Amino acid sequence: MRISELARAAGVGISTVRFYERRGLVLPSARSHGGYRHYDQEALRRLKFIRRAARLGFTLTEVEQLLAASVEPDVGDVVGVKVAEIEQRMRDLEKVRLALLDVAENGVRAQCPVVAALSD
Repeated sequence: MRISELARAAGVGISTVRFYERRGLVLPSARSHGGYRHYDQEALRRLKFIRRAARLGFTLTEVEQLLAASVEPDVGDVVGVKVAEIEQRMRDLEKVRLALLDVAENGVRAQCPVVAALSD
């Protein structure tokens, strides 16, 4: 598929595909005689992975490291650090959830419970 088709299928702009190509994250499988890039299903799969990982809070550097893991499986540090970050985020979100439930049940008091939960 051409770059415009790939971008549309992945839900990104053409400039995004070119950016990821410059970073070596997505590569064309071939070029036509006219110089047009052609991409395969692997490029689409990688683009979708990159978007999902970004939505989950992975940095582009972390995405690069995870994609490299398919070739070099030693990514323990990257994975361990990300797991710790996710666990901390889950704890913080649980505090906020409980504080919001408190506000819904009791209303806002002198100090907002959400502010108190995030100030710890």
